[in-house]
Parts: sequence; structure tokens; C-alpha cells
Amino acid sequence: MKNITLAVEDDVLDRARVAAAKRKTTVNALVREFLTEVGSAEDRLARARRELLELAAKSEFRIGPDWKFDRDEAHER
Repeated sequence: MKNITLAVEDDVLDRARVAAAKRKTTVNALVREFLTEVGSAEDRLARARRELLELAAKSEFRIGPDWKFDRDEAHER
């Protein structure tokens, strides 16, 4: 585990300490949890983008710049 140094405004730290106390944890733990969530969210977004691109590549539906709406095709059953 790595240590980092942060600079935050005094009032921000005071509010963070109160929030940590209410949760019976530390400011350090809150920061660690936040950074973990940020990293996880990025992983989820990257995976979702990759899956979307895979689905798009497999799709038979193609729309190009010359595509025109065809009402009859839209209402085919």
C-alpha cells in the first residue's frame, strides 16, 4: 500500500472528520473508499464501452450517411 499526501482546505477536512466520525471510520478510510470507487467506476465504464462496441460490430443493422427512413420497412411485421 502506498502513502499519499493531500492538501485540502481546513473546513473541508473538518467536515470530512465529522462525516468519518458519524460512520465510525477515519478520513483516511473515507479517502481510500472514494478512490477505490473512482477506479471501479472507470473499469465498469471501460467494460461497458467495450461490450457496446462488440455488440455494434456484431449487429446487422447499418446506418450510413445516405440512409433514409422507409416507412414501409418500419411497419413490416
